[in-house]
Amino acid sequence: MEKEKSEDQNNLGNEETPKDENLPKEDAPKSEIDPIVKISELEEKIVRLYAEMENQRRRYEKEKDDAFEYGGFSFAKETLNLIDNLERSKLTIKNDESLKNSDGFDKILNHLDIIYNDMIHILKKNNINPIEAIGKKLDPNLHQAMMEIEDENKDNGIILQEIQKGFMMKDRLLRPSLVGVAKKVTKKDENSSENKQNSDEKK
Repeated sequence: MEKEKSEDQNNLGNEETPKDENLPKEDAPKSEIDPIVKISELEEKIVRLYAEMENQRRRYEKEKDDAFEYGGFSFAKETLNLIDNLERSKLTIKNDESLKNSDGFDKILNHLDIIYNDMIHILKKNNINPIEAIGKKLDPNLHQAMMEIEDENKDNGIILQEIQKGFMMKDRLLRPSLVGVAKKVTKKDENSSENKQNSDEKK
């Protein structure tokens, strides 16, 4: 009997004392964010998203406008090769002594001029215009100097020769003009260069 009593006492000691739920709980750390701070963060996110969407819309509009305005840019650039070939053909025919005395010499040149002028007219209708060069001051944005030509009557940088015609497509450079520019020399410079040349010839 004593043994059974001791076991019952042990079992009673092992049982957990029930907690009273009505007792005041310890203060737990605040995990919830202040609603004002949360609203402020959401507003910042919305502003950033709106700015990104607006930038994306502007990029899309610009790309769309560029595609409409300059969609034929590459094609126009390739077309200029035809202009160059016509000019080279005309120059070759002009310098060919065997053709100068032929019956069809003038007719060939006239036909080449007609084709050339028609092509320039078609380019202009599509807002592709040649760049003015001869007599102009060299503009690095429009012209590319390929050589210097000594001239005592022209200021430095004045374009005296056009090697290859340049073109603009609206406000964009299609290709620059390849030009020869003046290098102003004085009489003194000419005399010194002549003396140097004579001395070199004597050697």
